[in-house]
Amino acid sequence: MKKILLVVSLFIACVSISQAQRIDRSKFVKDSLEYYINRAMTNWRIPGAAVCIVKDNKIILLKGYGIKELGMNNKVDINTLFMIGSNTKAFTATALAMLQTQNKLSLDDKVTKYLPQFKLENKPAGEMAVIRDLLCHRLGFQTFQGDFTFYNTNLSRNDIIERLGQEKAAYPFRTKWGYTNAAFLTAGQIIPVVTGKPWEVYLKENIFSPLGMTNTLALTADIPKSLNKTVPYTLIDGRLSAIPYCQIDGLAPAGAISSSVNDLSKWVLALLNDGKVGARQVIPADAVKATREPQDIVGSIHHLDGENNFELYGLGWFIQDYAGHRLVMHDGGVNGYLTSVTLVPQEHLGIIVLTNTDQNNFFDALRWEIMDAYFKMPYRNYSEVYLANFKANATINDAADKRLRDTVALSHPAAVPLSAYTGKYVNDLYGSMTCVQGENNVLEIRFEHHTRMYARLQALGGNRFYVTFSDPVLGKAVFPFTVQNGKVTGVKVKVADFVEYNPYDFRKVE
Repeated sequence: MKKILLVVSLFIACVSISQAQRIDRSKFVKDSLEYYINRAMTNWRIPGAAVCIVKDNKIILLKGYGIKELGMNNKVDINTLFMIGSNTKAFTATALAMLQTQNKLSLDDKVTKYLPQFKLENKPAGEMAVIRDLLCHRLGFQTFQGDFTFYNTNLSRNDIIERLGQEKAAYPFRTKWGYTNAAFLTAGQIIPVVTGKPWEVYLKENIFSPLGMTNTLALTADIPKSLNKTVPYTLIDGRLSAIPYCQIDGLAPAGAISSSVNDLSKWVLALLNDGKVGARQVIPADAVKATREPQDIVGSIHHLDGENNFELYGLGWFIQDYAGHRLVMHDGGVNGYLTSVTLVPQEHLGIIVLTNTDQNNFFDALRWEIMDAYFKMPYRNYSEVYLANFKANATINDAADKRLRDTVALSHPAAVPLSAYTGKYVNDLYGSMTCVQGENNVLEIRFEHHTRMYARLQALGGNRFYVTFSDPVLGKAVFPFTVQNGKVTGVKVKVADFVEYNPYDFRKVE
């Protein structure tokens, strides 16, 4: 689900073309890839990873690397589970495309035909929206809009669909692409209406089991129970730290699947073979084709060699051109995990990269390195270039955070007594949160739908507070309160861009 959308836009090349052309790329995968992966995992501080390359209907590489959990002697193997985040979306889109081939629905059917309760704040848009609109992110919402409300909360699937209808879209209907997790949830909820089976059951019976994906789990509630799973990690103040598994079954069709590199290899092999496993047609070829047809314009992608290419979106897949090759790809990111799945259909090439930390660009770098090797492109050492950029950004962010902590240490008083900030606040989309006064001049906010999370507020002076969330994925922030005539009337809440770009205005009600 990255929380997908970790696109690295870099304009520099780390080696000249003349130098790179002297490197024999044909031997990279066989002779150098193992060293490259192990070195990159060390540099990026990735505990565990799993990688697969398939080419011409054969598995070239299928291997686990590193360990499942720091401090434990438990190596990642090919059946070890990783949460795959938004790589779930291709499964949801494929399932709906399969139902279309069976004449049980049309992707151009109106959403309200199956979900009469579905609506949008733009009423005509809600009435016109079709299933295809849900699967290609063109409802008019900004990327990640609403996800602080929907992501890792206690809202049910029906709750999220209802609240999506209350949210004011950032753009007119079908005019601009905007990555919308709640739309994919809505699409997934059409499956039980048509089949009589929940999304997770339909996927298991019609995709997982027929492909032999016996270890794959559709729901996040199930991964803690697995015996062969990785532990999710993130960086907290520069320390690699284990964090709880993300619970996003309310958004399950958008990003809840956990899988292994072995299981995903079967998925990729089938997709590269037009849905066939041997002589069996597991996924109808027309369904595979439907998901790869471009539906919407995302923008442009800049590669290390300076090439500027288009990026489109199909149904659950990004589509782009690179070095004369058509790529079908997606990333997945949830708390503690980043993954990528890449298909190059004309080359019968597939690449899978799974990692158990949400602070790396290795998951992205490796696929480009592998593709460049097969495409006989110059060697660019993407991992090192991305790492340099990552470290530079981290230095800037750390310095900014230090300035805020230093300001807190100066003990500048708040504009009004801390007790004036306490009370209940509401936001029409999110719901409510409660601010209470703790010890040592610290405020604490509890959120209605993030029942396991709280925010700690320290005065920066005036009406601004330095905020740290108990869930590190939500980041650190500054909350400015609004005060009128000595009375606190509201506060602007902002979480990490990984979750949502937009701030939320909460008004004080008591």
